[in-house]
Amino acid sequence: MRGGHVKGNNQRVTTAELARRLALALPEATEQDHHGRASFRVRGKIFATVPDAEHLNVMLSEEDIRAAVAEDPLACAEQWWGKRLPAVRVDLARVAEPMLTELLTDAWRRKAPASLVRNFDATLGSG
Repeated sequence: MRGGHVKGNNQRVTTAELARRLALALPEATEQDHHGRASFRVRGKIFATVPDAEHLNVMLSEEDIRAAVAEDPLACAEQWWGKRLPAVRVDLARVAEPMLTELLTDAWRRKAPASLVRNFDATLGSG
């Protein structure tokens, strides 16, 4: 995770629709079905899934997953699939919009091609 946020922020500031808008605002992000649920992808690679209306699973590195949980344990939990820790489960009723934006952006960066990330970073630097 790149920035800092207020630990334990439990003010409701995020909804499923806002999470969707944030994910789809990233370059070349698309929404597709994934086993009957929505997923957000960049060039076919999943960076987040929607398990239900109250949560979002965001695919991060184990280090970033643990950092998110440590930073805001009310909003974030480790999402284990068998013996793998591939995602942080985000409680949309508890996560602050800046933190969710950061989590989604970090997950997108992990899946996007390097050239797309460079273009994105260049755009951010010019604004």
